[in-house]
Amino acid sequence: MKQVLAASLALVPLVVHAQSAPAPDALAARIKAMAEIPSTSGAAYSRDGKRIAFLSNRSGTPQVWMVDAAGGEPKQITQGNDPVQSVEWSPVEDRIAYDVARGGGFNAQVYYAKPDGTDAKRMTSGGKEDNFSGFFTPDGRFYFDSAQRDPESPDAWLYDPKTGKAAIALEYRGFGGINDIQRPAHRALISRLVTRGNNNLYLHDLRTHEEILLTPHEGPALAGGALAPDGSAAYLVHNLGSDHEVVSRIAIDAAGKPGAMTLFAERNDGEADSFTISNDGRRAVLAWNIGGRSALELVSLPDGKRTPFAPAPGEVVSVSDISPDGSRVTLNVTGAVQPPSAWQYEFASQRYTQIAPVATQGVDLMSLVRPELRKYKAQDGLELSGWLYLPKNFKQPGPVVLSFHGGPEGQERPTFRADYQAILAQGIAVFAPNIRGSSGFGKKFLSMDNHEKRFDANRDVYDSADYLIKSGVGAAGKLGIVGGSYGGYVVMMAVTEYPDTFAAGADLFGIVNFETFFAQSTPWMGAISGGEYGDPKTQADLLKRLSPIHKLDRIRAAMLVMHGANDTNVPVVEAKQVVDTLRMNGRDVEFLLFPDEGHGWRKIPNRVKSTTTLAAFFRRHLVEGNRQAAL
Repeated sequence: MKQVLAASLALVPLVVHAQSAPAPDALAARIKAMAEIPSTSGAAYSRDGKRIAFLSNRSGTPQVWMVDAAGGEPKQITQGNDPVQSVEWSPVEDRIAYDVARGGGFNAQVYYAKPDGTDAKRMTSGGKEDNFSGFFTPDGRFYFDSAQRDPESPDAWLYDPKTGKAAIALEYRGFGGINDIQRPAHRALISRLVTRGNNNLYLHDLRTHEEILLTPHEGPALAGGALAPDGSAAYLVHNLGSDHEVVSRIAIDAAGKPGAMTLFAERNDGEADSFTISNDGRRAVLAWNIGGRSALELVSLPDGKRTPFAPAPGEVVSVSDISPDGSRVTLNVTGAVQPPSAWQYEFASQRYTQIAPVATQGVDLMSLVRPELRKYKAQDGLELSGWLYLPKNFKQPGPVVLSFHGGPEGQERPTFRADYQAILAQGIAVFAPNIRGSSGFGKKFLSMDNHEKRFDANRDVYDSADYLIKSGVGAAGKLGIVGGSYGGYVVMMAVTEYPDTFAAGADLFGIVNFETFFAQSTPWMGAISGGEYGDPKTQADLLKRLSPIHKLDRIRAAMLVMHGANDTNVPVVEAKQVVDTLRMNGRDVEFLLFPDEGHGWRKIPNRVKSTTTLAAFFRRHLVEGNRQAAL
């Protein structure tokens, strides 16, 4: 999930010439140091605002740390081998809640402990079901989701510290969750998923279970949001009746009856990302996604006056917590040359302060490569875009690795990527497109890859490679491709459908066979994915045609496969099918299995091994190899 620094390594600036890469040992040391850069995230204020709990992997795996809000030396609170995924602070007593991902998988266990980590009590059952951590209610109970009752439908649970017991607060048929709970803690804003890319929000009474639909609509639409603490309004981030996400307000009377929805905030150049309300309900922080970069505004409530934040220290920013007195906010900040880090922003002074900074010893971050946004057209005329990273003194046309994000509803944004910088250090460019089906470009663009339309999205992958060749950036026969999760599916699709286009492909925990994915993925994931890929009961033929497993004999590219043994989202059987089939066909394939990881790598040694392996793989096949291929 994050990275930690090896304090003993010295690193000269990680920029190399495409035609004169450093010696292998020096390059390996540089790449290793890049993968070990530490991160902080998820900073939460204590109820008096004087302390901050946050997550950091500086010890080797993400754990809970604590620091004074005014600064000072942080202290590690949790000491486990498994990664901690979130931390929250009780609003009524000096306690924290955090969740631990056992083996890196979705079977997280949620704990309630003193701020020093002692007296930890498990809220979840300790069984094998999937659990997802949540937040504290205003009266000090803790909400989380658990699939204990039904593996396909995680329910909302509430843990009561007074009794030490958890109970189902709300059963779901399908996938959903509680977005917010107001004061008094019985009226909730809840979400119910129709299918991926389409949900509804309801105002729900947790005592009577009466609920009112707030988002009636036809066709796909997404909605999230929060309640005013006094219960006077709901603020929704949504794209109902709009192609892009906006913020609307719904007034709620004393009896809990909602009024009409009114537009509260919108921008013509981007989409609303999140809307976070202070405890006193007098202000909120509104985050916008502007073509992949973030813009934040302080919003006065209820009048809606908006004041822009000062420019952030990174291109991509998300809100973590607002201080109890409403004067500060903690932020997760990252950028192309800014490792994931936690910051405080003071509204009055408009000043950013990094929380528990760690020196990137020997790594000159400012010497790393920043991307430029490129726009180009698909075969059918649709505008696509991608982030192009060019090594210093890169001679065009040259070797390029195309990287595809997961989701498929994800979005490639200019965040810190040690793997990109490691590839760039080899003198290889990186191009990271957002093909149709990506988020951040409107509702219509997001739904352009559903079911049969996935073939159009797959052609976008070819068009992205074609753009590199025709623009003179990429050299034919020297294109690679990499992706994780759904991006891994893209890799396998590309090397089978367009075998002469790519010289090397790296599949990281990707789908290769939709039949086995639906049969063996965690039940709730399979249940919600039919609307995206196709219903395995009624569209089996479509899913078969979309599955690369049936075309592995077409592959000409060198292949690398990496997977986590504890992955229940995309089970390891997906990787083994690729490896076993290619080897049976007499093809060489590199296979790296991490026995202590789930869906992605969170432990520092594994991140280092993955990054160094990936960089060396592409160097061998795109720089040192002589394979020639043409589009």
